[in-house]
Amino acid sequence: MEQNSELTLAWQFIENTGTHLFLTGKAGTGKTTFLRKLKRESPKRMVVIAPTGIAAINAGGVTIHSFFQIPFAPYVPESSFSTNGQATYRFRFGKEKINIIRSMDLLVIDEISMVRADLLDAVDEMLRRYRDRHKPFGGVQLLMIGDLQQLAPVVKDEEWQMLKKYYDTPYFFSSRALKQTEYCTIELKTVYRQSDGAFLDLLNRIRENHCDPQVLEALNRRYLPDFQPRKEEGYIRLVTHNYQAQRINNYELEQLPGRSYAFRATIDGKFPEYSYPTDELLELKKGAQVMFVKNDSSGEHRYYNGMIGEVTDLSADSIEVRAKDSTVAFLLQEEEWANAKYVLDEESKEIVEDIEGTFRQFPLKLAWAITIHKSQGLTFERAIIDASSSFAHGQTYVALSRCKTLEGLVLSAPLSAKAVISDRAVDRFTEEARRNEPDEDRFHSLQRTYFHELLSGLFDFRPLEQSLQRYVRLIDEHLYKLYPKQLAAYKAEAERFHEKVVIVAQKFGMQYNRLIDAAQNYATDETLQERIAAGAGYFKKEMEPQYLVLIKERVLATDNKELKKQLNTAKEELNTLFLLKDDLLAYVIAHGFRTAEYLRQKAILSIGDSALSGKEDLKRRGLLDAVEKNIRERKKKESATPAVQVPSDVLHPELYDRLVAWRNSEASRLGLPVYTVIQQKAILGISNLLPADKAMLVRIPYFGKKGVEKYGDIILEMVHGYRKEKGLAEPELML
Repeated sequence: MEQNSELTLAWQFIENTGTHLFLTGKAGTGKTTFLRKLKRESPKRMVVIAPTGIAAINAGGVTIHSFFQIPFAPYVPESSFSTNGQATYRFRFGKEKINIIRSMDLLVIDEISMVRADLLDAVDEMLRRYRDRHKPFGGVQLLMIGDLQQLAPVVKDEEWQMLKKYYDTPYFFSSRALKQTEYCTIELKTVYRQSDGAFLDLLNRIRENHCDPQVLEALNRRYLPDFQPRKEEGYIRLVTHNYQAQRINNYELEQLPGRSYAFRATIDGKFPEYSYPTDELLELKKGAQVMFVKNDSSGEHRYYNGMIGEVTDLSADSIEVRAKDSTVAFLLQEEEWANAKYVLDEESKEIVEDIEGTFRQFPLKLAWAITIHKSQGLTFERAIIDASSSFAHGQTYVALSRCKTLEGLVLSAPLSAKAVISDRAVDRFTEEARRNEPDEDRFHSLQRTYFHELLSGLFDFRPLEQSLQRYVRLIDEHLYKLYPKQLAAYKAEAERFHEKVVIVAQKFGMQYNRLIDAAQNYATDETLQERIAAGAGYFKKEMEPQYLVLIKERVLATDNKELKKQLNTAKEELNTLFLLKDDLLAYVIAHGFRTAEYLRQKAILSIGDSALSGKEDLKRRGLLDAVEKNIRERKKKESATPAVQVPSDVLHPELYDRLVAWRNSEASRLGLPVYTVIQQKAILGISNLLPADKAMLVRIPYFGKKGVEKYGDIILEMVHGYRKEKGLAEPELML
């Protein structure tokens, strides 16, 4: 992607600040290319959403409504989702979706011009619910991409009657939540699609609502009422309504001689009809004009999304096509589109895509005519445009800006001033945004703020403390009689963690805040970096007792399956938070704290085995080697972790006495000291943990494989008899 000052600044904003950004610009200025680059190269953990199914699939994301489970009814602020105040919607996100929302760094909303203000506020409510309820959008960074001079949001009259009490316009910039933020606007000005200077000037004047008689006169010179293009020229007609396109395409198909063939798409899983990228039943004839609706996935670059072509031959199961500007025909293969949703691996917390359904079809549409709406995002060499019946803001501009040159454009009906529809609210917003475009000083101020926010996040141990408290609270409420000594130790550790880590971290924050304010260049200031590294060393050391006591060495057993599940969940969360924090502190000790490098390392540390299914993506981003190394080190660390440690309380004294009696008898029979048969600590472990099989028995400390080989069957029989006698279910050891 060619770089210019606006693109560079936009990239810097996303990579080095947490500020919301509205990225806009004329058609063809590189907004979509920027998004692709961001997805490919940014270390930030992002989710991409869009207002419509087609836009979502084109952007490689999911729809806003499906991701957040938002109904299509209007969202009325300060109340539940409702329709006329009658139907209330309740949302029950699964743990997986909640974890995705809590862990993402960046939410990208493509085609933001089509997003209504109330829908953006609905997104705000969902994010606040599962992130920070005191911050707009839960504190997650937004990247909003789109052109307000293109297609506007759809709002029915009855819906606007409900919403106008809360919003001055239906556009996204009227969102209540967005107005509470300090978001920035960057407008891309370099156009890559059009190289015709005179045509570009005409488009700009229409876009800026400066469509005077001179502009109309220049455009209407391209009105050619009797124009009949030669077939080989590959013109496409852009119309305002679906019925017009369908009528033209059906008529043109009927005019062709020969037999027609129908090709039915293969749809697997969930793939909603409104997201179909082409016809489910595609009817074609030899000589049909078609438009490719996908890039060539073979890597041969024979076609691209929006390219016009012609069917040169076909049969019941094959299609041969060629581009309009080529003499070389090729056999077309079916392409596949995925309807993806985001999922999060419970262990690694890496956001990955889960394919819910696929749509497989030849990547073609009949293309003598398409609607202007469907043309958004596409580029044509030649087009015949009928925008005389335009009915919406931006429609005429979208149609005209699809063409690269004025010479490639033909009007089938003259344009009048009333066909160039512009919304004054959009014009006012655009004027205000331009006056407040960020300069270098503001960028550096926001960059400093982001540096501070990330640093504060590194030394914020409250989430870890809260997770620790949840785990201890479960034991206190349900297992205090079984494990009184462990519970006392856990409470003492929680208190120590609060005093030695949480309280000290709050005081440490005041220290590094003063250093940041005093430093001329905070990012490279040696004193600040030394203090950060020293602080990281202190907190890493002070965290270790908590981990050793509560994660690596303590194992609790319970017969209550629901409680067991809750304990496992709480412990896994605590383990995940600790490992990430511990690894990040270790990284800062070794490498210092710099925003870009820290974000990259955080992404690496957050990715686990499940994410390696996307190796190509990780390789493109330069993360594959580091991720694989991190996973190897994590597994090595886990394999070296003691599997269990036995509670010190005797939980089953009758079984304990039986095991001691057996041990003493066996030692007497062999004429050996009792400890050579089985150690006292092993007896304690067996009687407390009630192992159900040899796999569990071998994990008992001070027993081991040799003990299992010699006495495993006898001991397991004793344990089984005791459980049966007491009516106890087989417990599972907590991991």
